[in-house]
Amino acid sequence: MSAEIDRNDWRLTAYALGELEGADLVAVEAFLERDPAARASVEGIAQTAGLLGSGLAAESLAQSSELTAEQRSVIENQALRAKPRKNSPMLSWRSLAGVAATALLLAGGWYGLERGGSKPGEGPEDRKYLEALVAQPSNPPQSLGYRVPGLDDEQIHRLSSLGYGGGGGGEAAAAAGALSGQGYMGADPIPRPAYNVRDRLHVLGYASGQTTWTRSSGTHRQTFRAFSTGGILGDSDSVQDTGESYAQVQENGFLSPGDAPLSTFAIDVDTASYANVRRFLQGGNLPPKDAVRIEELVNYFPYSYPAPTGADPFSVDVEVAAAPWKPEHRLVRIGLAGRPVSVAERKQSNLVFLIDVSGSMNGPGKLPLLVRSMSLLVENLDVRDTVGIVVYAGASGVALEPTSAQFPEAIFQALERLSAGGSTNGAAGIQLAYQLAARNFRKGGINRVILATDGDFNVGVSSETGLENLIEAKAKTGIFLTVLGFGMGNLQDSKMELLADKGNGNYAYIDGIQEARKVLVAQMGGTLDTIAKDVKIQVEFNPSQVAAYRLIGYENRLMAAQDFRDDSKDAGEIGAGHTVTALYEVVPAGAGLCVPGEQPLRYQDLPSPAPAGTSDELLTVSLRYMQPEGRAPAKELAYPIVDRGMNFHEASQDTRFAAAVAGFGMLLRNSAYRSGATFGDVRGWALEASSHDPGGYRAAFLKLVARAAEL
Repeated sequence: MSAEIDRNDWRLTAYALGELEGADLVAVEAFLERDPAARASVEGIAQTAGLLGSGLAAESLAQSSELTAEQRSVIENQALRAKPRKNSPMLSWRSLAGVAATALLLAGGWYGLERGGSKPGEGPEDRKYLEALVAQPSNPPQSLGYRVPGLDDEQIHRLSSLGYGGGGGGEAAAAAGALSGQGYMGADPIPRPAYNVRDRLHVLGYASGQTTWTRSSGTHRQTFRAFSTGGILGDSDSVQDTGESYAQVQENGFLSPGDAPLSTFAIDVDTASYANVRRFLQGGNLPPKDAVRIEELVNYFPYSYPAPTGADPFSVDVEVAAAPWKPEHRLVRIGLAGRPVSVAERKQSNLVFLIDVSGSMNGPGKLPLLVRSMSLLVENLDVRDTVGIVVYAGASGVALEPTSAQFPEAIFQALERLSAGGSTNGAAGIQLAYQLAARNFRKGGINRVILATDGDFNVGVSSETGLENLIEAKAKTGIFLTVLGFGMGNLQDSKMELLADKGNGNYAYIDGIQEARKVLVAQMGGTLDTIAKDVKIQVEFNPSQVAAYRLIGYENRLMAAQDFRDDSKDAGEIGAGHTVTALYEVVPAGAGLCVPGEQPLRYQDLPSPAPAGTSDELLTVSLRYMQPEGRAPAKELAYPIVDRGMNFHEASQDTRFAAAVAGFGMLLRNSAYRSGATFGDVRGWALEASSHDPGGYRAAFLKLVARAAEL
């Protein structure tokens, strides 16, 4: 059989359902690597299949006593047309989503919308629409249809021919698109009633028990836990209602160097926020603002800072230019570049995979993706490395004793045997993983626990502080912790970030196999091999040159000024080949400052003239770090910086691109400091700074900005 695949190939559906093997499996994975849109859609189907479960098979639904004969007929007909037969292209990767949408609509018991006093089941317009949809599935009522930007005419026509909406779009087509990860909410070209496609999707969610509600005064505000790859369908001020948890981020404001001459923070190489934001946007939704950590967006990308040449494990590069969103202000970019380590130079590794196999990890976006991701890492280890596997659910256990990567099949088989079920006893699992790592400790090597989870520690944790203290204590013995997040719906982002910080490790979110390849293959050295620990940055601002300054991002990494030289205070780590970027927005002396949201004062906000004879230095950047196995005292470096007056377009591509990403984050957070910047501005800044783009990450960012602008 030919290995050639297109987007209608039956093997894509079989792959999504976990029914493919051998040469077909290899061929499909190769195709999905080349076609990110198809990959996203296949993962959406897989997510849908996992959520619907075997109990939602069309044949079973057709037996429900709550369905009319006409409803049963529609499901049975679509089920017959949708059953995959080997070597038959009949079931495409969108038609499965359409079957699921139709099945949910029909199985929902005509649940209505909670509007105007109506309770679920009592919405007459919903019932009228759904009845009309079943009566004429290929020609839904046009007065309630509206176009879905994520579906083009050909895709809508295909859904229409299968009986899932048509014409102007149709709500079932919208549902099918959302389920497949291809349909998104947007502006409608024709008049409609007071509620929209999101409400139709509420019907789906309500019918399956996957919806929660929030209400805000004067508006119809909803929070959905539904079936798209984006997770949340609808606007939300309360992420808790979705089961996901994010720490509140209070954005840094401007400070006066007269009052606060020193700005101190720990570096951060986490990248989870960017991948998580991408998950929301690709799913057709703007992310909750607390999911947007600007420093993690900026640090997701590699930068071409000069490589270190001396004894220090990283170089320091500082550039000053105009801030693009407010040209009268200055933008200071501080860049660190960790020394890269070749494959031959890499230390031997003692790795313990700590894998969450609780019930919350059920679904292809979680445990199956996790297994594939860890397998990619194993493929890139060698005879010097060992892998042990600990699993946890209601109880914890060793799934694989430390095994040499010389025998990868044994590790692959242990991973493939994993299945999800039960509650989550995360604390016991972590203790067992550290015990296994300690028994196999490699002096002078890489000793690391890799925790892979959705973060749902809901059983067995008697003390959050105790768990953090355990991880922090183990880090001091040389066993570090990396945290990999998976899935949606109950992602405990704030907890996972904290554990990684305490464990001298990094936190990444894996939203697809491409991200797994980036984190665990392309950047394996940086993920595993720490070259400097407890890295702190302290910037002293010259009050004769600076009226005010603010650190962009790093809100949860701020430190007291006196902690800079206190080597007992934990800070951040940098891995081999990693780059770290920090940005400051600076108001020059004489420029004046108007704090957003505050009325400027007539007298006190006027900047003082610069004292005569003072230094022309803008600021001094100081860094302090320790070797990975070193003890206090730490080594300190200092770099005085003079502003040469460079405009934004004269700055390096790295500075301009980092500024674009920071501007993107400010727009997503609706920051008071974004000035007049728009998504169009961000795209323009990034486009002009993307000619050097190893890995294609900057090009992908441009597409993400376009998606955010649409939303």
